[in-house]
Amino acid sequence: MAGADDDAHRAARPVSSRLRGISPRTRLVMLGVGAACAFTIIALSGSLSTKRVEDWMDGYGAAGPLVFIALSSLLTVLFFPGPLLAGAAGLLFGTAVGMPTALVAATLGASLACVVGRFVAGDAVEELGGPRVQSFAAWVGRRGFVSVLYARLAPGLPYNIVNYACGLTTIPVATFALATAIGTAPRTFAYVALGSSFGNFRSPETLIALTVLAAMAVVGLLLARRDLVRERSAREAGHVGDLVADPDPADA
Repeated sequence: MAGADDDAHRAARPVSSRLRGISPRTRLVMLGVGAACAFTIIALSGSLSTKRVEDWMDGYGAAGPLVFIALSSLLTVLFFPGPLLAGAAGLLFGTAVGMPTALVAATLGASLACVVGRFVAGDAVEELGGPRVQSFAAWVGRRGFVSVLYARLAPGLPYNIVNYACGLTTIPVATFALATAIGTAPRTFAYVALGSSFGNFRSPETLIALTVLAAMAVVGLLLARRDLVRERSAREAGHVGDLVADPDPADA
């Protein structure tokens, strides 16, 4: 049964045939170096200065949010910090328009990163991760929606790293996108509100945003703790079951 699960697990990783001749380690290095170089070039070029972005977006008029979604999605794939992108959406479009714009951009960018990770290094977890990482990937694949939702709610888990890590699992991209949208929405709203009220830190939007961020941190910690307790209880119950099923021959 375990062998069949492993085969199904591997079959769910549609790594491009052109990349199968390159070792997983090399592919992971190529992916990381490529993303780092692209991010460095964009950051050092000055193309993302506030004034330049505002002037550029003004030129697109009503299509500005769509242009922002496309740009922000690509920057997410290149490991650009999500809070800055959400804050920029609030600064450029205000909270009412910036919130849906930032949420669509974050979800689309995360899904693109997941797909890139899957096609470039989809089998790397089996060859490089070892049994522990393989088991974790299988667990995430089985509980895909809940796992991604927890990852988005729990504080301290890097958004962009989770995107690529989920690409190394069997989670359907649609499931990943839905859990990302739901789990990311509260923090996205908070960052958009902070960007919209930038410079006025006593505004109601700022206070609401800070409250949401604090509440999300507490909720994430509580959910993570509850899940750890359930996992520990399940392991202990399984251990007791094994002892009952296979009693010590010396006791017979």
